[in-house]
Amino acid sequence: MSTKQSQQPESFRDSISTVDAKGDRVWLYPKKPSGRYYNARKWLAYVLIGLFFAGPFLKIGGQPLLMFNLFDRKFVLFGYLFVPQDFHIFVLLMILMIVFIVLFTVVYGRVWCGWACPQTVFMEMVFRRIEYWIEGDASKKKKLDKMPWNREKILKKGFKHTLFVLFSLAIANMVLGYIFGGEQLMQMVASSPLENWDIFVAHVAFAGVFYAVFARFREQVCIAVCPYGRLQGVFLDKDSVVISYDHIRGEPRGKLKKGNKKKEEAERKLQLEDVKPQGDCIDCSLCVQVCPTGIDIRNGTQLECINCTACIDACDEVMDKIEKPRGLIRFASANDIEEKKPFKWTIRMLAYTGVLCLLLGAVGFLLGGRSKVETTVLRAPGMTYQVADNGDIRNLYTIQLVNKTHEEIPISVKLIEPAGQLTVAGGDMVIEKEGIYKGAFFIEIDPSLLDGARNTITLEIYSGEELLETIDSRFLGPIK
Repeated sequence: MSTKQSQQPESFRDSISTVDAKGDRVWLYPKKPSGRYYNARKWLAYVLIGLFFAGPFLKIGGQPLLMFNLFDRKFVLFGYLFVPQDFHIFVLLMILMIVFIVLFTVVYGRVWCGWACPQTVFMEMVFRRIEYWIEGDASKKKKLDKMPWNREKILKKGFKHTLFVLFSLAIANMVLGYIFGGEQLMQMVASSPLENWDIFVAHVAFAGVFYAVFARFREQVCIAVCPYGRLQGVFLDKDSVVISYDHIRGEPRGKLKKGNKKKEEAERKLQLEDVKPQGDCIDCSLCVQVCPTGIDIRNGTQLECINCTACIDACDEVMDKIEKPRGLIRFASANDIEEKKPFKWTIRMLAYTGVLCLLLGAVGFLLGGRSKVETTVLRAPGMTYQVADNGDIRNLYTIQLVNKTHEEIPISVKLIEPAGQLTVAGGDMVIEKEGIYKGAFFIEIDPSLLDGARNTITLEIYSGEELLETIDSRFLGPIK
C-alpha cells in the first residue's frame, strides 16, 4: 500500500466540509430529516421554545424564573434572588453547571448540542423548517439559489427573510425580557421607542446578530465559534456514548446487489477466497445528505458532529428498505462497536460525579443557610467615640440591609452584649421588596462595661419576632 493510500482514511481531518481548497465558503443544503429521533427532537424543541418565550413571565414565589439584570446587579435563578453579596453562591452554581455539562459530555457526548442548545433548536426547528416550507427540500432550495432573480425567487426569498427578521426580533425581545423582567418588557413594548431609545438600539442590535447567525452564519457557529466542540478531544474516550457508525458491520461498503441468488453467489465466492463479504452499508450517502454540518459520520467521531441523530434516522430508513436490522449508525461507544463491551462507568466518570455531588452539597448548604436579608454593619468611618451627658460612651454605626424577597420587611436591631442603649436615626427601618435600606444608629454603653479602646459587641437583626442574623462589630472606647 502506498503512503498516499495509507493516509487517505484520515485525510478528512485535514479540512472541514464547509470550506473548499481555495478557502471559500461551501454552502450546505441538508436534506430534510425525518424519523423517530427527529420527531422526538421536534417535540422537545417545542417545549424548550415554549419555555423560552414564557420564561420572563413565569414566577416562583413572586420572583421571576430567570433574570440576569446586569444593570441593576440583580440575578434570579429558579426563584432565588442573588445580589452582589451572594456572588460566591452564584459562582458555585456556574461551576456546578459546567461540571454537569462536562460529566454529561464524558458519558453521552454532545447530546446537549443536538437536542437542547438554543443555536440548534432555533436553527433546525424554526428557521430551517421555515426554509423547507417556503423553498422546499435540499434539491429545490439549491435550484432556487442558482436560478436568476425572477418573480418566484424574489417572492420566496423576500417572504423567507421577512419571517427570519420577525423571529429574530421576537427572540431579541425575549432576551431583553430575561434582563429586565416580563412586566417591564411589556411596558417597554407598549411605549414609544424614543422613551427607551438605548434599550431599543440594544434590541435592534440583538435582532441583527440573531438574524445574521440563523440566515447566514448557521453551522459555522458550531464548527468555528463554539469552543464546546473542540473540547470533545479532552472529554470523550472510548467509553463515551456518541453517534457512531458500526464499521465492523458496515464495511466493506458496496452498492446493493439486486437478486438474492446473485448476492448469495457473490458472498459465497468471497468466502472461498477468504475475503470479507460486503457489509450492510450500501454507500447511499443519505447520512451525509441530511447532516446539518456536512460531515460523513462513517469517518468516525468529528468535532463538527453535534449528535443531532439525523444520520441515524436516514440510515434506519434505508436498513428497513433493504431488510437489514437497524442500528448501523447508532448511539454507541467505541468499545461497544470494536470489542462488544457494554457501557461501564470509568474512574474519570466517577471522579466527575463525585465533584458534582460535592458541589451540589455545598450549594444546597449555602442556599439552605441563606438569610432573606443581607446585613452590613460598620462603625462610621473617621469618627471617634463621643461622651453622652450621662457619661456613657457613644458610637455611631451605619447599616445597610438588602432585601432578597418580594415583600417589604420591617427590621429591628437589638444590642445583646454588653448591655447598653441602641437608638435608630430616622425612625423605623423598613426595606422595600428587593430593595436596599441604608441608615444609621447610635449605641451608648456604660464605660464600666468596656475593656479599653477596642471592644466587641453583639447585635441581633429581627423581622418581627424572627431572628434573621447575628452580627459582631467593634465598639471604640476610652483607653484605660
